[in-house]
Amino acid sequence: MAKFNTVQERISWGKFTYNNESYDLSHLDAHAAEYTDTKGKTYKYIITYSLHCFAKEIPGTSQEENELLLYKTKKENRPFNFERYELSKNLKKIILSLGDSKTTCFHGGHNRFIRYEIKDDEGNIINYFIAFKSFKEEKKLRLHVESAYPVNPEEKGKLKKVNFFAIANNTLIGRKTKKPTP
Repeated sequence: MAKFNTVQERISWGKFTYNNESYDLSHLDAHAAEYTDTKGKTYKYIITYSLHCFAKEIPGTSQEENELLLYKTKKENRPFNFERYELSKNLKKIILSLGDSKTTCFHGGHNRFIRYEIKDDEGNIINYFIAFKSFKEEKKLRLHVESAYPVNPEEKGKLKKVNFFAIANNTLIGRKTKKPTP
């Protein structure tokens, strides 16, 4: 793995073990990504992922079970969530597709969001909601996936589209991306 000089987020995730079964999290390790717009301008990002992409308390789970499921980091501890974990295996592919016309970003206040459709093993469509932030750290473009989880499409209401390259360019020049007017 390439070395990343990032001070804000974890760059490598250790495996999680539960009931003698190991769950590999290396698919959420930091990586580089390049996005090229239609004019040929390339944006080079370092991508990192949060604990919230695979951890969240499962409703109805006992306190004892939550303790057994606890994934611990220096910043926080959260119960490992098997549904989020399985969906997180799609994250890198989705994040690498941000510059594609098929991947739509939405403006969500201080963060940007993606709503992405994934088919499960039975062919059912799962709406996957991904919250990320784009910023500069030590003169490099950074994209941090803060959370990712399944959602009912109506749950988040009507969202306004924003072009990923507008986000990237505004991050590069230090300008806030304007929230689209209704």
